[in-house]
Amino acid sequence: MKHMKVGSLMTDDVVSAVLATPFRQVARMLAEHEISGVPVVDEDDHVIGVVSESDLLARRELTARDLMTTPAVTVHAEETVADAARLMVRRGVDRLPVVDEEERLVGIVTRRDLLCVYLRPDAEIRNRIREDVLMDAVDLPADAVDVHVLDGVVTLAGRVRRRSQTLMLVELAERVDGVVAVVDRLTFHEDDTRLASPARTPHDYSW
Repeated sequence: MKHMKVGSLMTDDVVSAVLATPFRQVARMLAEHEISGVPVVDEDDHVIGVVSESDLLARRELTARDLMTTPAVTVHAEETVADAARLMVRRGVDRLPVVDEEERLVGIVTRRDLLCVYLRPDAEIRNRIREDVLMDAVDLPADAVDVHVLDGVVTLAGRVRRRSQTLMLVELAERVDGVVAVVDRLTFHEDDTRLASPARTPHDYSW
């Protein structure tokens, strides 16, 4: 299944500071560019910290070295938007410096950037579910299930052969970029989830 990547949303013209950048210059950067924080990089463009508005307000130090929060929370350009959003929430940050394979700064992504995913048109979400979920992932005809999308809320209705297919359809639909919620109105002919699982040996377990 195709997922929108961080690299497609990030700003690649990044305002950054170095360790020796003075307090007043960092403050000027934030004000002039109307941003809430800047990554701090070393001589090889590796991100070593972040200076935010709250860092400036809390202290009156001389340089970015003294002001920055470290280590920096970063994300790679090839990571999915959903993963980046979860990382932001987990770490309590509003922006993520984006780095390449060598951990060098290549962009920055903010919460506002990630929210753009939820502005994806309903028709596009419907097409992605029909093609990526129904046809590719579950190997069903595109019209096997009725897919209705309104304001990002997906309703799946229809009857399929097995209950395991309904569970998979709902789970995969929830992962499609732009989906806010999934309403499950699917029915099934056979409940294959109640079949007895094969006996397990001690070697099957992770200790």
